[in-house]
Amino acid sequence: MSTGYIQVMTTVDRRDVAEQIAREAVGRFLAACVQVVGPIRSIYRWQGVVEEADEWLCLMKTRGELLEEVIGFIRSIHPYEVPEILALPVVGGHPDYLRWLEVETKAPPR
Repeated sequence: MSTGYIQVMTTVDRRDVAEQIAREAVGRFLAACVQVVGPIRSIYRWQGVVEEADEWLCLMKTRGELLEEVIGFIRSIHPYEVPEILALPVVGGHPDYLRWLEVETKAPPR
């Protein structure tokens, strides 16, 4: 059962960049909430070499219909050549929280 809501995640190499992404996503009504978690340790293969890095994880709560706009926003501000941008469906949640998420991702009329 889909709720129409998603959680979008991305990682960056600096806390200040993660916080900038979070502030701007909320400020632009692209996300109701962004949690910044870290540092986390990432181990990955890049261009044939196993790499390790400390990163910061951004977890964005938003509406599914905003996904393409959120992806475009992240790509415009993200320092990586190929940023991790993954969206996971929200299959359920507290009704009051989901209503709040809906309200906070709709820009007020101007």
